[in-house]
Amino acid sequence: MDFKNIKTSHIIIGIIVILFCYTGCSYNSLVSSQEKATTSWADVEASYQRRADLIPNLVETVKGYAKHEQETFTKVTEARAKATQITVDAENLTPEKLEQFKKAQGELSAALGRLLAVAENFPSLQSAPLYSDLLVQLEGTENRINESRRKYNEAVQSYNVSVRAFPNNIFANMFGFEKMTKFEAEPGAEKAPKVKFD
Repeated sequence: MDFKNIKTSHIIIGIIVILFCYTGCSYNSLVSSQEKATTSWADVEASYQRRADLIPNLVETVKGYAKHEQETFTKVTEARAKATQITVDAENLTPEKLEQFKKAQGELSAALGRLLAVAENFPSLQSAPLYSDLLVQLEGTENRINESRRKYNEAVQSYNVSVRAFPNNIFANMFGFEKMTKFEAEPGAEKAPKVKFD
């Protein structure tokens, strides 16, 4: 029996086991980071869906006071329909798909802003409890949207660092993990829309 060959084979087996364990740990880490990012994206979509669910009640409430604003109601309804038809799979979130999603949500935000501007012309509507309650819910939903987008971007940043950092980048390329797209603000978004609740 040659102890030198046995020792060499044990070293080789040990190196293979270490590489296998490291590869498994790296893969699992990438999967975990990716799952956090995709779950965060689902939270973004859920927040936008909550807003979309509030809009029909808001439209109906304003309609009761401003029947002559049919064009505004139609635009809000159409924008809501368009925004809710666009779904983006978090596993395949390309910059183009994200841009399409953001554009539809932006159109809905603009239409909603016009609806709220119409409502400002009716003091009796402003003091209606249902309208006030809907505005509070809408404000809370907008805060949730902002928070879920922030958390999504944090999760994507963490995932992207994992995918790009050495030596994980070797395993990421080997197993097909690709960089994800962050949710960025639309141009001009630095100017917050003015919504009055009085």
